[in-house]
Amino acid sequence: MRIGELASAAGTTVETVRYYEKEGLLPAPDRGLNNYRSYGQPHLERLRLIRNCRALDMTQDEIRAILSLADNHQTGCGPINELFDEHISHVDARIAELTQLKSQLSELRQRCLSARPDAEDCGILHGLSEMQVEERQERHTHLG
Repeated sequence: MRIGELASAAGTTVETVRYYEKEGLLPAPDRGLNNYRSYGQPHLERLRLIRNCRALDMTQDEIRAILSLADNHQTGCGPINELFDEHISHVDARIAELTQLKSQLSELRQRCLSARPDAEDCGILHGLSEMQVEERQERHTHLG
């Protein structure tokens, strides 16, 4: 199949296919006598795997590791399980950060329960001015 057919079958764009090729996540296809790229079922399966990993918010490095493990059929599931356990811990850390953020936003919102005619009286603006922002701790998630 041609690149447009591959992209359509995988539910993505031609630009995405080219990007994954450039990044080395998707192997370059064979070229026919007409010099057109010719993609096969293995390309489609790999592209779907990559897209599904991205849908799970995995980084390119994590995807590279999964692809490497998938290519080494003698590895077994252990290293893949470890990679997923690490990704789950990244998600847990992000959830904790977002929970704290929601709490801060909710506290600020409680400072202004009605629409004030003058912004000078807005409890949210006063709260933002008074808020002590803690130095951001170094993130230990895959998001950096």
